[in-house]
Order: sequence, then structure tokens, then C-alpha cells
Amino acid sequence: MANPTGEQFEITRGTARALVTEIGAGLRAFEVGGVPYVETFAEDEKPPKGLGQVLLPWPNRTKGGQWAFEGEKQQLEITEEARGNAIHGLTRHLEWELLEHAESSITLAVDVAVQPGWPVPLRATVTYDLQPRELVITHEIRNEGEQPIGVGLGTHPYFRLGDVPTDELTLTLPAARVRPYEGDQQMPYAEEQDVAGTEYDFRAGKVLAGVDLDTAFGTLAQAADGTHHHVLAHGDRRLVVWTGPDFRWVQVFTPDELTGRGRAVAIEPMTCPADALNTGTDLIELAPAGSWTGSWGIRVP
Repeated sequence: MANPTGEQFEITRGTARALVTEIGAGLRAFEVGGVPYVETFAEDEKPPKGLGQVLLPWPNRTKGGQWAFEGEKQQLEITEEARGNAIHGLTRHLEWELLEHAESSITLAVDVAVQPGWPVPLRATVTYDLQPRELVITHEIRNEGEQPIGVGLGTHPYFRLGDVPTDELTLTLPAARVRPYEGDQQMPYAEEQDVAGTEYDFRAGKVLAGVDLDTAFGTLAQAADGTHHHVLAHGDRRLVVWTGPDFRWVQVFTPDELTGRGRAVAIEPMTCPADALNTGTDLIELAPAGSWTGSWGIRVP
């Protein structure tokens, strides 16, 4: 294979353009009128810090890679060796099958096989659909096994407003609760906390300079259309990351260095928080032959 992310699929509509990778079905680029709205990386590089990847069948961390299914202990591969956790699911490094590639949309699929730590087979698809100033991403997960199972899904995009430095952006989140991490394994507290009166209250917006987050936010207020709106702004420029009702959590991550631009900000839509395979919090319950569909998107007003 020519590069670590496989074939690169381009979709366009008007002045909007996106790039999706074969490995991991990741979002490598999204721009409108030549202005980039997600961070990117070189074609011959691996996605740094999970950039753009689909996180399935769980997002974030599973503590120690251990959980129980129908009373039997499961041991996932430890993929975050420094902290001893299994992180971000099983499909990030798989080759996704191309199902359909039109001018402005693309659909890819992947099979999650039975393997150590994961006892039930799944089939998943993702569709990237370009609108004139918006990218809509729709996920479907189907239980291909004979036992019911709880699953989670997330994605890992990093956002920008053109070349505006991340520290100059204002982040607004509709979250009333937060699960800050503790300890060496970066696991959340057992119960979320109110954001009111804390450094985690982004409901009125905060400039990102001096903000250091790798944090899950929940209890998301819905907009009039029933979705959750997470907003980056600079002056009169805005970018809206909207998530459907089943994306009840959002992880915000602000690494100091990502792809040479300096500080970055990931706004990660998630259906469940970290360690949900153990806690059961907001897992999607799939009966045999059952399926789930959910959407989120990036809108440039």
C-alpha cells in the first residue's frame, strides 16, 4: 500500500471539498472556498493523535483493556501502552471497503470480527455527504452475531478556522456536566460533576488560550432542531459541530502540538464516555440483527 492511510477519496460540491481515507475511514480534509476547517496531515503519514478517525466499537479508553460480557472476562489488546488501556476501538487501522463513491458523497464499510476481547461480530458503515457549506457524516452499526451487545461510537476530528491560531478561538459547548480525568490511567470519576462555577463551564464561550483539556462533557442541551451545537468562533467567523441526539457526549482535547501548526483542538462526538464497556453508561444496545444509525456534521454558517 502506497501510504499508511491507503487510498485517498475526494468528494466535492460547489466550493466545498473533503478527503476521506481508506484506512480507518478517517476525515483527512474539509474545506470551503479553499479555507480549511479541519486539521490535516501529509498523505504519507499516519494520522497523528487519532486525527479524523472513526472510533468503534467504543470511543476513548477501556481501563486496563478489561470488561465483562455475559459474566465472562474480556481482555482487549492494550493499545495505549503508556497508561495500560485499550483506546479508541478496533477499526482505526483497518481497511474499509468502498461501497459507493459519488461526486459529493462516499460510503465505506468495515467488519468487526470476533477476536480476543470482542465476542460479537459487527458490520459498520460511514457516509460522508457534502452540502454547499456543510459535511454530514452518518454512521450505521449492525449486530451480525447471535447475542445482544452494547457498543459505542465516536470520531476524532480536530478543527480550525483557516489559519487562525487555536489559542485565539472561542469554544462554546452546551454541556452542563463534566467527567474530568484522574490518575495515571486517565480514567474519569465515577459520577459526572456540574460545570457551574468551574473551569469547565463553556456554555457562554471561552477563549482557548491557557485552556488544557482532555475531558468528557455530557448533559448536552439541544438546539431547536434537536441536535447539540458545539461552536468555534473568531470575530464574526463561526464553525458549528452539530451532533445528533444519540451523541450524548463530547470529548475536547487540546494537545500542544499536532501537525506543525502548534496547539490544536479536537471536538470528538461520542455516544458514550470513557470506560463505558465497564460502566454501561449510554451504550447502544444492539439485539441480534439489530442496527443503529446516527449522524453529526460540520457546518460553516
